Amino acid sequence: MRKLLSCLSCMLFVIAPFCAEVTSAADQSKDDDRLRNCGTVLKEILDVPDDIPQDLLDKADCVVVFPSVLKAAFIVGGSYGRGAMSCRQGDHFRGPWGAPTMMALEGGSFGLQIGGQATDFVLLVMNESGARGILASKVKLGGDASVAAGPVGRDASAETDATLRSEILSYSRARGLFAGVSLEGSTIRPDNNDNRRIYGKTPAREIVLSGTVAVPPAAEQMVATLDARTPKHRQ
Repeated sequence: MRKLLSCLSCMLFVIAPFCAEVTSAADQSKDDDRLRNCGTVLKEILDVPDDIPQDLLDKADCVVVFPSVLKAAFIVGGSYGRGAMSCRQGDHFRGPWGAPTMMALEGGSFGLQIGGQATDFVLLVMNESGARGILASKVKLGGDASVAAGPVGRDASAETDATLRSEILSYSRARGLFAGVSLEGSTIRPDNNDNRRIYGKTPAREIVLSGTVAVPPAAEQMVATLDARTPKHRQ
């Protein structure tokens, strides 16, 4: 019995590093897929005329993309998603778009909500305090109830309204039936675990604000789309 246990221990000792390597490679692949999905979703949404007003996009300091946010609800809503946020570089967020930090969305909302779906969200961070707040800690989305607009099958919503009294405006592309699409009550924060896999120990604040972090290959479409569609910040 002792010999068997000893043999099993040796086998585990040998295969453990291999298993860890496989797990790490799988996680890296998921991170790359997420960044590529962010680029695809952003391009598809911005390619639809009038989906996101150009003047609001030009005034945004940062853009957050959450592909395929999972929501399910009957009266009490819930949401969970993983995405990425890119911000304009330079003083006061006036330069070109930079390397994205990985982001997490969690939480729920109360209201008359029935159904379930996966939804793509694009969030516009409209001022410097909002951007720095997100990079510093978890931020709760709140304000007035979201307002649906646009063609059937596509929802546009703002967490307050389009007068820019809000720090964050949200737009969504729904796939499935859901009454009362909203991110109110959810929170967004930097996904530091995934950031460490992609960038090492570099914190989210440095990734976004330093201007020295290279854009990962998987995020090139996301950043290139932003550079092409809104190259200059407008006040």
